[in-house]
Amino acid sequence: MSEHRSPTNSPSAEGVRLQKVLSQAGVASRRAAEQMIVEGRVEVNGEIVLELGTRVDPDTAVIHVDGNRIMVNADLTHLLLNKPKGILCTMSDDQGRPCIGDYLRERQGRLYHVGRLDVDSEGLLLITNDGELAHRLMHPSYRILKTYLAEVPGPIAKGLGRELRNGIELEDGPVKVDSFRVIDVNEGRALVEVVLHEGRKHVVRRLLKQVGHPVERLVRTAVGDVRLTTERQGAIRPLDRKEISSLYRAVGL
Repeated sequence: MSEHRSPTNSPSAEGVRLQKVLSQAGVASRRAAEQMIVEGRVEVNGEIVLELGTRVDPDTAVIHVDGNRIMVNADLTHLLLNKPKGILCTMSDDQGRPCIGDYLRERQGRLYHVGRLDVDSEGLLLITNDGELAHRLMHPSYRILKTYLAEVPGPIAKGLGRELRNGIELEDGPVKVDSFRVIDVNEGRALVEVVLHEGRKHVVRRLLKQVGHPVERLVRTAVGDVRLTTERQGAIRPLDRKEISSLYRAVGL
């Protein structure tokens, strides 16, 4: 629990009033933001703020409301790209092949893709200019779950889910799924959902091939609490405040 004290930004310091910053970030009206501050629901740089005159620097302050990170730095970018099949997961390609950088040419500054999808895979790819966030989301110690839908030859044996949860030995070591379920089976083909926090190259394809179900189509549908919804292939959209907050919370930022 954080201590009840004002942050380094004092009421007389330069900056923007905290309630105004919260209002501009879309958290609440200024009056409602003031009430949040008085109730001790707002933290700045790890310290609970109770003084309404507190000013902060929106470019550097780390602000949480009710434990959720609030994005107040307008320079930070958080995007979702629904990557189509046949697109390289790189910002540029010296051979001129289609890549995700083709979808981002009009956006300024350096952007990072969070993890990779192989050229034949589709689906959710996170894009950000927050290098620390990108690094933590990819680091295995944070155990960020990724959800995939895979089309594979059927039928699926009853015990396959248990086998995958117990672990399968691959050439670079064992791998366990966090969950596995069969979504549909039709005419000798099956649609399965695989959830795991592993980030090794081609891990889902290698895993399912190892158990006799080579992947015919692979789509990533979620990273953490961020999910594909109705985005068409190739579409990009900014993450909403709830999605952004969930990612920062998941990696302790």
